[in-house]
Amino acid sequence: MADDEEEQGGRIFFSNIGRSMELEDEIMLTSVGIDIGSSTSHLAFSRIVLERLDTRYMVVERTLLHQSDVLLTPYSGNDEIDAEALGAFITQQYAAANLKPEAIDTGALILTGVAVRRKNARAIGDIFSAQTGKFVVVSAGDGLETTLAAFGSGAVTRSAQQNIRVLNVDIGGGTSKLALCEGGAIRHISAIDIGARVIAFDEARRVTRIEEAGHHFAGRAQVPIALGTVLTQADARRIADTMVDCLFEAMQGGTMPPQTAALHRLPPLPAGPLADVVTISGGVSEFLYAEQQQSFSDLGPLLAEALRAKLARWPPRLEVPQQGIRATVVGASQYTVQVSGSTIYVEPLGLLPIRNVPVIKPPIAFEEDIDAGAVAEAVRDALSRLDLIDGESPVAICYEWQGSASYRRLDDFCRGIIEGFAPILAHGHPLILVGEGDIGGLVGMHCREDAGVAKVVSIDGIKLDEFDFIDIGAMLETSGAVPVVIKSLVFPSLGLGHEAFEKQ
Repeated sequence: MADDEEEQGGRIFFSNIGRSMELEDEIMLTSVGIDIGSSTSHLAFSRIVLERLDTRYMVVERTLLHQSDVLLTPYSGNDEIDAEALGAFITQQYAAANLKPEAIDTGALILTGVAVRRKNARAIGDIFSAQTGKFVVVSAGDGLETTLAAFGSGAVTRSAQQNIRVLNVDIGGGTSKLALCEGGAIRHISAIDIGARVIAFDEARRVTRIEEAGHHFAGRAQVPIALGTVLTQADARRIADTMVDCLFEAMQGGTMPPQTAALHRLPPLPAGPLADVVTISGGVSEFLYAEQQQSFSDLGPLLAEALRAKLARWPPRLEVPQQGIRATVVGASQYTVQVSGSTIYVEPLGLLPIRNVPVIKPPIAFEEDIDAGAVAEAVRDALSRLDLIDGESPVAICYEWQGSASYRRLDDFCRGIIEGFAPILAHGHPLILVGEGDIGGLVGMHCREDAGVAKVVSIDGIKLDEFDFIDIGAMLETSGAVPVVIKSLVFPSLGLGHEAFEKQ
């Protein structure tokens, strides 16, 4: 913690505006969201109003200040994003919004699709993080991108408000992400190599880019293709029709042809009843809902045309998403501050401070007898869902302890957490535990002393949700407490955007 913060009795100040959240019931922030995708990149600037709710500040108002142009993601080669061109575009958009970087309180940068797999993707994320110091930077793999699109499109909220099953299909440049939502939650996700820019061409229709999936679908459509060859409109339509047929096999779930199953980047959707409503987000949605007239010299318009025709004969009704191409743009990060009390455990103390740690919140059943195996499975599922299972970054586990803290229950809980968390621990990251109840010290001590985990940060009295990112400050000498800054991804709620789209 900075000396001036400790001298002020532990109050937490925003680094660029020097105000104490302890003294204010309402906070206004300026935020920016940046999405660098495999096909397009864009920004959105917002003003967010937060109000105090007990110890936590909640978003009560969000105003869009500026929405950038959509840029075709620039590449300097097959394996690298053109950082200079991308930086120039972002600088231009700051100027168009009449905002300077130092005026931004918070934000999030998301790398998605094929862009994540470029050699310098992580370096670009690190550059932005270093420049701002206040950004949440996320390399969104297939699972997280699918989840982001489901929330950003409004599908999750729609499923709760209308009490229906909603299938959101986010069709981008390289992949299509499928999320089946019910009761305000994502029940199943999947992703498949189908996208508008698996084949791209210039104004003369000469092929300039072919992804592996592009070769696959051209072969299935019996269309010869190679870099530099001319792709006729008729041949492009045959490829697009083949892709949409395959996409519908994925949308229906269950058993499907082996060649379709092989294209999946995440396990296929399970067999089951069809959704009541389908929403389409991602770049192709702009053509499907007739909002985008500009062509990007790819298969987007033809995919939308084939998809619309097929959806017209499909039982689920088609509705407009809350967000289309911008579904995975994170509007902003909201800052909230809480303080974890004295029942905490940190070993060694030098682990703190830590920042920008993603949070998982696995559904753990605190029965009289805690099932360690079930706890481990829940943790693994949560890590996989948010693409954190590779263990490359530290992760915080949020839990809501219920019942007594007997040795047996503590031991089963801790053993399950440690087993499920094994990929993270194997990379040398600490075990970070955040409880809502007054039990952080006991849990942390058990993990360290009885289970032998070398690095443990266990705090309590903090309310978190999945998708939160947290900073945990150094321990305050005067109280033994630690300040916790919570950055929550802000998604639009249903009813703020498009009206429902009815099939004709």
